[in-house]
Amino acid sequence: MPGLRRDRLLTLLLLGALLSADLYFHLWPQVRRQLRSREHPRGCPCARRASSPAPDSAAASPAPRAAARNFSRAGPGTERHGGRGSKLQALFVHPLYRVPEEPPLLGPEDSLLASQEALRYYRRKVARWNRRHKMYKEQLNLTSLDIPQQLRLEASWVQFHLGISRHGLYSRSSPVVSQLLQDMRRFPTISADYSQDEKALLGACDCTQIVKPSGVHLKLVLRFSDFGKAMFKPMRQQRDEETPADFFYFIDFQRHNAEIAAFHLDRILDFRRVPPTVGRLVNVTKEILEVTKNEILQSVFFVSPASNVCFFAKCPYMCKTEYAVCGNPHLLEGSLSAFLPSLNLAPRLSVPNPWIRSYSLAGKEDPRISSPLRWEVNPLYCDTVKQIYPYNSSNRLLNIIDMAIFDFLIGNMDRHHYEMFTKFGDDGFLIHLDNARGFGRHSQDELSILSPLSQCCRIKKKTLLHLQLLAQADYRLSDVMRESLLEDQLSPVLTEPHLLALDRRLQIILQTVEGCVEAHGEQNVIATDPSEQSAPDSSQANLTS
Repeated sequence: MPGLRRDRLLTLLLLGALLSADLYFHLWPQVRRQLRSREHPRGCPCARRASSPAPDSAAASPAPRAAARNFSRAGPGTERHGGRGSKLQALFVHPLYRVPEEPPLLGPEDSLLASQEALRYYRRKVARWNRRHKMYKEQLNLTSLDIPQQLRLEASWVQFHLGISRHGLYSRSSPVVSQLLQDMRRFPTISADYSQDEKALLGACDCTQIVKPSGVHLKLVLRFSDFGKAMFKPMRQQRDEETPADFFYFIDFQRHNAEIAAFHLDRILDFRRVPPTVGRLVNVTKEILEVTKNEILQSVFFVSPASNVCFFAKCPYMCKTEYAVCGNPHLLEGSLSAFLPSLNLAPRLSVPNPWIRSYSLAGKEDPRISSPLRWEVNPLYCDTVKQIYPYNSSNRLLNIIDMAIFDFLIGNMDRHHYEMFTKFGDDGFLIHLDNARGFGRHSQDELSILSPLSQCCRIKKKTLLHLQLLAQADYRLSDVMRESLLEDQLSPVLTEPHLLALDRRLQIILQTVEGCVEAHGEQNVIATDPSEQSAPDSSQANLTS
């Protein structure tokens, strides 16, 4: 009998210890998070400063930050001469950026999404996520005080999706983009996972056969507390490092700051074809490891000899810990690019770029290109392209040239495909995705990227007018880019040599157009299609040719 009482006592003590451990390690952290969220509501800008500190340099420059946040609503009284005032504000109040966009949006067919259908779809997605999250907690016997996710119609990512039209990913006057950038900067994450393309290849590659030995292709999908999603690309290269000259373009690093800078440049050029992108310091432990349900992702976290928390992808391309990315000790720089609407709602077409490059070390012709002569050696290659649908009957070729100009400015040689929304047909705009291999070498201007322009000798009038404007001292491209990038938390995003390279490359583009005009005549080079009939001419825009 005394032995039985002793066993019962030990059992009770053991159960009490297990209950105390569960309360301390699982229930109490949940309660603390709930209390913190009540002390710092979502709208409080001071919440979560530890994971999202604002840089002092940006805080000391209130005018540029205001200009970047309200880039389409700068006041008319902005001073623009003699180096006074904001050049960015002056740029966005210029007549070129005030021209009504043509053709006008007439109805639902001009918007990418039908709002009611999209909202029903997102409500189903939220309900499915709540069910799966509950099941996940139950399987692990975790006590959860998490409030079920709810779809907020005013969420910035929802409004961003509903605002996409045939004119671009967002309108000039929309305040949604500024709010979306702010939300991606400050909202906590509720899940993290590999991207779909990495999942598709997971375990299906032989790391000894991969051409990309540098382990450059690491990205994650993060979901925030407002249920919005973003693609996270971590920092893998310092700002002042240049891509080695011996690197092939397809094994170059993917730079997080290139994604951020590409969004700002795209907005300055008035293309609006790059998804909103922002920099953020991410706590890899709290905001990735502790919220991911992917066991493979959980398994690749480790602590380095320097006591930094690191992680890597098992495959593709990264099979060793020396290819990992590490926090300092937990915080890691990265870019966050807003997700576009699901392919179930807004199907996209992925098309090989007619000026695709070879993606082999031998430099042989890529089998995806059916042209008998490569564009690299055939100066008349564009004549062949113009005979092929859809480049023979739509604005697709002019959009390709816009994309080539954009890629030349950022130094991106990796544009093997382009995507577009199928709803908008052959004349729809091209989406400028995946710009992380830009801004690699400021000391080299890769002229081959401009081949679509130099071989076809065609350019939109609207594009040319914007480029000419940005070549003027009052609106110098490097100056407005420098000012725009001050808005980002990771400022300085680009080093000064990269900013100055933008001015140099802009002059090369204008010289190429000038050579085309001299050879073929202005009417045969500068294209004015119906969507550009309202653009002011050079005298109205006060431009120099």
